[in-house]
Amino acid sequence: MKKRIVVKVGSNVLTTEKGKLDITRMSALVDQIAWLRWHNYDVVLVSSGAVACGRKELQVDHLLDSVEQRQLFSAMGQVKLINLYYDLFREYNIHIGQVLTTKENFQSERSYQNQSACMEVMLENGVLPIVNENDTVSIEELMFTDNDELSGLIAKMVGAQMLVLLTGVDGLYNGDPSEPGSEVIRTIRPGDDLSRYIQSEKSTAGRGGMASKYKTAINVAATGIKVIIANGNSDNILIDLAEKPKETIHTEFIGSEK
Repeated sequence: MKKRIVVKVGSNVLTTEKGKLDITRMSALVDQIAWLRWHNYDVVLVSSGAVACGRKELQVDHLLDSVEQRQLFSAMGQVKLINLYYDLFREYNIHIGQVLTTKENFQSERSYQNQSACMEVMLENGVLPIVNENDTVSIEELMFTDNDELSGLIAKMVGAQMLVLLTGVDGLYNGDPSEPGSEVIRTIRPGDDLSRYIQSEKSTAGRGGMASKYKTAINVAATGIKVIIANGNSDNILIDLAEKPKETIHTEFIGSEK
């Protein structure tokens, strides 16, 4: 039986320091997801990067508010982002499907069931779902906190055994990651409270941060799904997590027994 995994990749992994889409990193991520599929994994990819992608496509000569910026840049950027994924996955003869969703789709039972059925039929037919928030119709009060929250909801929706949150650091540290002596906390068990180690800073490219990942991880692990926070910039991180997890630096939230 296939194992089902949700991989969430943040804007800080997919973009360079200048805010441009990192094609080399995207290509490496696609290589690893193809490997997972060859090794009996069903994969759902929750991918940020549309707004960052669109922002570099157009120079606006007048002031836009935050909602207008997200709508404009995500509409332009999502096209470029999904086309890049299409070209990269086509090299492996992997079909992809785009799923753009909103928070409202998780609040209405009918919408939830429809979206769940869509994801299921895609996976059953070997299509890789690539999920992102539909920023073109989202307004501030109806938006997900970030794609960490979205990936947690998707992991529960598809009945995943594992959620992997790829970010720009190796995991959750027991201190400031930049300070000598700080180490990655390797295992977090049900009931452990490590909120004292969480810093509130957010990434420059995205809306999330470690506080968001910790909140999502605790929430998802409570439903029995294992959650991993790992460095998406590390070479072959997804393959290493699958083949040699003990030797690969990351933080694992052990799922509660159902």
